[in-house]
Amino acid sequence: MNCGAEMSEERCEACGLTPTAAEFSVRSKLLNRTAVFLLGAVAFVVAAGRYPALELDGILIFIGVLFFLTLGLAIWLERRALRHLELEALKRVYYGLIPLPWIFSTLMLANGALDRAPPQVEEAHVVGKFSMGGALPSRRLVVTSWRDGHRIERVPVDRVNFDNFNRGDVVEVKVKDGLVGIPWVVDVFHR
Repeated sequence: MNCGAEMSEERCEACGLTPTAAEFSVRSKLLNRTAVFLLGAVAFVVAAGRYPALELDGILIFIGVLFFLTLGLAIWLERRALRHLELEALKRVYYGLIPLPWIFSTLMLANGALDRAPPQVEEAHVVGKFSMGGALPSRRLVVTSWRDGHRIERVPVDRVNFDNFNRGDVVEVKVKDGLVGIPWVVDVFHR
């Protein structure tokens, strides 16, 4: 259970642990790695807010699905460890998912922080506003799109900008292409 070796006796020949000690070891490793995963998820939310992508909603949905699948897998592994069942294959999948939020948060930070291209200023009309309160409030202006294949854009803004814009206003959106090709919003202002 702990080291992946076959146990033919009461004590594992590879790691020297009994089944109960191996269960404890696996469960403590799961707890520690889950903590690392959760910190990575928080780091991603911070990185996504620092350099907000135009496709932020889709990115957050993807990360949310990944988050709950990974936590579900951790719970399943923990339950299987309690019953002393085979864990090795699931454990490897789980351990492979742990660094993903850290990789994605680094990607989002690098996409914005290392983007040295000059911003493009795009003109759009405000067609709506969206505000969601909570621990991590989200405020978006729904504007007409300047990109092919898109009808609207949901542009993240801060509270001051959110209050200053009304439906029908013409706005200029400063957008950068991003270092890795994820367009992100620099600023929004009145024309």
